[in-house]
Amino acid sequence: MRLKPDKVLSLIGLAAKAGRLTSGEFSTEKAVKTGRASLVIVSKAASDNTKKMFRNMCTYYEVPLYFYGGKEELGHAIGKEFRTSLALLDDGFAKAIEKQLKTQRTE
Repeated sequence: MRLKPDKVLSLIGLAAKAGRLTSGEFSTEKAVKTGRASLVIVSKAASDNTKKMFRNMCTYYEVPLYFYGGKEELGHAIGKEFRTSLALLDDGFAKAIEKQLKTQRTE
């Protein structure tokens, strides 16, 4: 059985290569608060406090938020060891990833 390539992680990788993504808790928070973030992704493996902080912040600043993948998966997608949170700084990438996340939920 072959695993389907993960389109969400592929798009995250492309956004990182294009320089349209920031990662890590501090940078992600800064991108949201300065209005640069188009979409935030937080690892499902993040601590409850981290999830709550991003949920509240993204609600307040009206930035779409998704909980997706493990820390290693997110990190690997952008060429790092592991990442708990990342923010997409590009509307095009954000829309494409959001579309994939919604399709995966319905499968």
